[in-house]
Amino acid sequence: MKTDRMPRLALPQAVITQDSEPLHQHRRLAILRRVLNDDSLPLRARVAAALVLLYAQPVSRIVRLTIDDVTDDETTVTVRLGDPPSPLPEPVADLMQAYIQSRQHLPYASSRSAQWLFPGRQPGQPMNPVSLQVHLRKIGVPPQRGRASAIRQLVLQAPAPVIAKALGYHDKTATRLVTEAGGTWSRYAPGDHRR
Repeated sequence: MKTDRMPRLALPQAVITQDSEPLHQHRRLAILRRVLNDDSLPLRARVAAALVLLYAQPVSRIVRLTIDDVTDDETTVTVRLGDPPSPLPEPVADLMQAYIQSRQHLPYASSRSAQWLFPGRQPGQPMNPVSLQVHLRKIGVPPQRGRASAIRQLVLQAPAPVIAKALGYHDKTATRLVTEAGGTWSRYAPGDHRR
């Protein structure tokens, strides 16, 4: 167009569809209930949705989880999101165990031997975060809004430093979220208080 070798084109304005406004708590729980109970949904998307809606994990971090990040000691299934690993409640633990078993039946051989919890189609690579977001949206889970709702609810229920450490968030991010959510944990002092 600059050299007049083609006619001027009028491109439409890009519509930004970033849906970061948190879901209402009842809506988030309704989506989570459906994800946990609807066996017709793909297992991979159900597990990822549970991590988003319960543990406020971004999709970019979920795809980086490995098989070694999930431990099962016969009584509790945990996932290492931060320190210490977070226990998975019973319906999510069952989903996670079923998903790990189902990875052996994936259609591409490179994924069966991969250590990624969500292996990609390229050997040795995790699933593309954009692809996982598409899968989540197909089953009715808005990833950003669900994550925003979950983290705001979590920081209202426990001190921000505790949530930040357990879920792998930065302390300042968790503290900011407490303030935005109207929480009362702003004066919490982490550390040993037995002195």
